[in-house]
Amino acid sequence: MTKPPLEDLGHALALRFGAPVAADLDPGMPGLEALCAMARRGSHRRFQTREVEETLLRLLCAVALSAPTKSDLQQRDIVILREPEQRRALDDMVAGQAWVRGAPAMLIFCGNNRRQRQIHAWRGHPFVNDHLDAFFNAAVDAGIALAAFVTAAEALGLGCCPVSAVRNRARDVSELLKLPDHIFPVAGLAVGWPLGDAEISPRLPLETTVHVDRFSEDGLRGRVEAYDSARAAAQPYETQRFVEELGAMEQGYGWSEDKSRQYSRPERADFGAFVREKGFGLT
Repeated sequence: MTKPPLEDLGHALALRFGAPVAADLDPGMPGLEALCAMARRGSHRRFQTREVEETLLRLLCAVALSAPTKSDLQQRDIVILREPEQRRALDDMVAGQAWVRGAPAMLIFCGNNRRQRQIHAWRGHPFVNDHLDAFFNAAVDAGIALAAFVTAAEALGLGCCPVSAVRNRARDVSELLKLPDHIFPVAGLAVGWPLGDAEISPRLPLETTVHVDRFSEDGLRGRVEAYDSARAAAQPYETQRFVEELGAMEQGYGWSEDKSRQYSRPERADFGAFVREKGFGLT
């Protein structure tokens, strides 16, 4: 028997955050089904062999690019990898994530501050905001568009998974896509018809990540440790990172241990230099 939308939403959020979230809402509130779909979502890394039609991808791009953009500057572009040679080259660049090769479609979301500079030249106005915010605005615009694409795609039954590994080889990806100065890859997005259901990944409790009036870290360590334990019980890690260097833990291997191990090795240390090569001042 299908649960009422509010009950389904509450169940999904309780799984996600470990505590009730939506208990006091009006069960007749419109849009609860859409909220439930968003609350239950998860990344997909296994896909059917079924193709994702080009017309559907373009539709989803149009919906994604309808999302908010800073000051209507529209500083985000999407590159759909269609040619087999292009796709194989990209797959090789993110070979550390072998599942990417099985994704029927791959898109690269890019920050584009070039167009803004071009229209300044065309209109004869100086481009005086050549500092960190120029890069930041374009990167955020691309991230907003990516999130909107994921929401739209999943509403149609598609599965998605962002691929941040494109920034591991940002120069190579930029050269592959022929990105000129002031345009840079933010993330890839694997898209396809999913093979199986997505798993709900627990998130940090809202008391840790949602603040009222001012930021607070009161009780942070205790909350993170409690989250580690709850997540390890519900969704234990199948493998441990860097065992040869950091050793294997017989118990207590949770989210904070995994993430601190992940960033105990240098990663994308050349990305700042790449961005400067693209013409950004970052001051």
